[in-house]
Amino acid sequence: MNKAKRLEILTRLRDDNPNPTTELNFTTPFELLIAVLLSAQATDVGVNKATAKLYPVANTPQAILDLGLDGLKSYIKTIGLFNTKAVNTMKTCQMLVDLHGGEVPENRAALEALPGVGRKTANVVLNTAFGWPTIAVDTHIYRVSNRTKLAMGKTVDDVEQKLLKVVPKDFKVDVHHWLILHGRYTCVARKPKCGACIIEDLCEFKDKVE
Repeated sequence: MNKAKRLEILTRLRDDNPNPTTELNFTTPFELLIAVLLSAQATDVGVNKATAKLYPVANTPQAILDLGLDGLKSYIKTIGLFNTKAVNTMKTCQMLVDLHGGEVPENRAALEALPGVGRKTANVVLNTAFGWPTIAVDTHIYRVSNRTKLAMGKTVDDVEQKLLKVVPKDFKVDVHHWLILHGRYTCVARKPKCGACIIEDLCEFKDKVE
């Protein structure tokens, strides 16, 4: 795919959704961090239902620590892998209190040192909470990038590096939101909705579905 076509794809996605953001509900960097941590192998809708009950009661590291492990589990038990996520959340909250004054650090290494927080989660927090031009590649972005030929790669890390290379600076902050939403609602895994796609004529996917 050439530079001009990539630019047109990104321009159309931006024009269609000028101010994109995550579908996870949050009001602080800490709420976002915990929501993203809980969202692994779970839906944003499911996480939002749980945090809607959790956050009014506990939305700071110390408040979650005060709930205790079993108390936290009672709020997130509807989410997949909740036992492991509860343990990681408690450990993360303890580290935030002990090492960062109860605040979420605006630092990749510090974020990735938190239990249950990998590169993708750190990218989401840095991008969505702090406005960094990071690109968090999940299954949706991986699929859309490879299927359209926007940024091809054999692994999520390959796709991330390719996107960082080919996406112009003006689009970097928002591009992962556009691609996630496009993959979630239009360029879906089993049967992409090509007939309803605003970039169909630019996409280089060979097996388009009308």
